[in-house]
Amino acid sequence: MTKYGSFPGARPRRLRTTPAMRRMVAETRLHPADLILPAFVREGIGDPVEIGAMPGVFQHTRDSLKKAAVEALEAGVAGIMLFGVPEESKKDAVGTAGTDPDGILQVALRDVRAEVGDELIVMSDLCLDETTDHGHCGVLDSAGRVDNDATLERYAEMAQVQADAGAHVVGPSGMMDGQIGVIRDALDQVGHEDVSILAYTVKYSSAFFGPFREAVGSSLKGDRKTYQQDPANTRESMRELALDLEEGADMVMVKPAGPYLDILARVSDAVDVPVAAYQISGEYAMVEAAAQRGWIDRDQAIMESLTGIKRAGANMILTYWATEVARRL
Repeated sequence: MTKYGSFPGARPRRLRTTPAMRRMVAETRLHPADLILPAFVREGIGDPVEIGAMPGVFQHTRDSLKKAAVEALEAGVAGIMLFGVPEESKKDAVGTAGTDPDGILQVALRDVRAEVGDELIVMSDLCLDETTDHGHCGVLDSAGRVDNDATLERYAEMAQVQADAGAHVVGPSGMMDGQIGVIRDALDQVGHEDVSILAYTVKYSSAFFGPFREAVGSSLKGDRKTYQQDPANTRESMRELALDLEEGADMVMVKPAGPYLDILARVSDAVDVPVAAYQISGEYAMVEAAAQRGWIDRDQAIMESLTGIKRAGANMILTYWATEVARRL
C-alpha cells in the first residue's frame, strides 16, 4: 500500500487497543454509589412473589425486604426506594392505607430503618396510586377527575407519616401542581427539616410503565394523561423543573430514563442539585425478555443502558438491577 505522508494523521483507534487502555481513557464510570434499588413490599403474603412481567423482581414480605436491603447495603448500593402494596380490602377512595401509621409502607420503612440505620438511604414513594381503589395518584372529585388541591392535603399527611416511620427521603411521584412546596411545609411543621425531597420532576405518561402496574397491584382504569407529562413535550419539563426547584426540591428526577436521555441531559445541564433517573419496569422487562430469547447479551445490555443514563447526566440511577450491578462493579 502506498503511504501518503503520515495519512491518516489522527488514529483514535490507538486508545481502543486493549481492555486496559479502554478502561484508562473511559469518560463515564459507573459506581455502586450511583445506584438506588426500587423494592416492593406486599401485605398479607407468606413468601416473596415473583412479578410475572419482571423476571427476578419480587413483591417482598417484610422479612425478605429486610434481607434485600442488607444485600443492597453490602453491595455498596446508595439507597433503597420502597413501594407498599396493601391488601385489596384496605384500598379506598382516598388511599387511607397511605397515611395509616400501620399501613404496609410505613411498617416497611420502620423495618428497614431498624435493619440498616443510616448506612443505607431509605426512600419512600409518596403517592396514592397503590392505596386507592380507583388506582389514580390522587383524590377524585364528583366528576371522577383527579382533584389537585384535595390530593395535596393527602400528600402532606403522607409525608409526615413516612418521615415519622423513618424515611430519609420522600419521593413525591403523583405530578400534582404544587406538591413539592406543600410537602416541604408539612415536613417542616412537624420537625422533619432534615428529611429530603426527591422530586419526580419529569414523569412522562409512558407505555414503559406497564409491568409496574402488576408490581404494585394497581387498580387503575383509564390513564394518567391529565397529570403525567406528554412524551411530545420538552419545554413543559423545563417548566416543571423550575417550579420544583422554586418550591424546595433537594433532588430532581427524570422518569423513564432510557427513552428520555435528551431530557435528562437538558435537566442535568440546567441545575446545581443532584439529578436522578429511574430505569423503569418496561426498560427492565425488555432487556430481560430479549435476553431470555437469546437475542441480546444480557449483562452487556444492562451495563450499556446504565452507562448511557450516567453519561446523559444522572448522578443517581434507580434500577432493579442495582444490587446485581453493584456486585459486578
